[in-house]
Amino acid sequence: MAALGGFGLWRWAARAALGLRGRWSGRGYAAGPAQSPPTFGFLLDIDGVLVRGHRVIPAALEAFRRLLDSQGQLRVPVVFVTNAGNILQHGKAQELSALLGFKVEPDQVILSHSPMKLFSQYHRRRMLVSGQGPLVENARALGFENVVTVDELRAAFPVLDMVDLQRRPKTTPLPPSDFPAIEGVLLLGEPVRWETSLQLIMDVLLSNGNPGTGLATAPYPHLPVLASNMDLLWMAEAKMPSDNPMSDVYGANLFHQYLQMVKHDGAQELGAGGLWKQRPSATQSCTSILVCTGVYSPKVPVSTEPAQGGEEPPFHGHRDFRFSQELMEASHIVHDVDEAVQLVFHKEGWAL
Repeated sequence: MAALGGFGLWRWAARAALGLRGRWSGRGYAAGPAQSPPTFGFLLDIDGVLVRGHRVIPAALEAFRRLLDSQGQLRVPVVFVTNAGNILQHGKAQELSALLGFKVEPDQVILSHSPMKLFSQYHRRRMLVSGQGPLVENARALGFENVVTVDELRAAFPVLDMVDLQRRPKTTPLPPSDFPAIEGVLLLGEPVRWETSLQLIMDVLLSNGNPGTGLATAPYPHLPVLASNMDLLWMAEAKMPSDNPMSDVYGANLFHQYLQMVKHDGAQELGAGGLWKQRPSATQSCTSILVCTGVYSPKVPVSTEPAQGGEEPPFHGHRDFRFSQELMEASHIVHDVDEAVQLVFHKEGWAL
């Protein structure tokens, strides 16, 4: 598969033994009569790779002219991955369909919070959800059955939101006595009002899910916090060149490293408390390809050397991942996604 991660980086091109025959997933892929079924696919990032804000990058249209056959069917499997999470899956598929000029199915879109479907042990808990967009709909689509929004929590406990002077209550209402305890926090993306979300989330954690009450000591371990999309750097219409391969190239290379470990050591139980057991995967490798139409700029090299004074450079990756210099280096650097597709086709022996 080939994937483009968020923030203008073409994140992954992974060789896979997919065992495909005919049409992929029954609708999204068609192999030509003279073309053998592919053993590879694409995971394509969206922002900075296919689009800049609401405008399609011209190279993306050229790339899909190569990826589609004469009937408008994909020649190889394609999945769209994005760090966005403020839209419904089918809504993002419709948006991509309109921009790219062919039918994108919802199950071809992976949002930043899509992996939360795996956390089934939390799906029946009462969860405080923060972010923006269709929060409740997204949470329920992920399997969470009992959610309360930050706005609903603030309405129940207005005195907890004390930053905005215009929204402070003029009187001190009594806290509700029938408000069910919150059992976890769900972060589906960045909120519009950071101060309100941060304040109420902290109140929930420090009160062990019973905001408006106080505890002598802070509970530890605290309630579970499930967070997606912790990266705050991406490329849209604004011309703000920066460099953040730590989220995309790093993730692609880490995935490749994981695939090699599974191939060598076999399946194993993963996650705190054994969240799930790894199923056998046909995917064998993941090759990172970095494009220069998004955040990355070859004119602004990433420094991994210690700063003056001996301090280590800041690591903007996930806190559970140790920094590894080799994971920062993409397997290939190309100008745009069309050049990336040509590169993959050439290495796979496919006609352009």
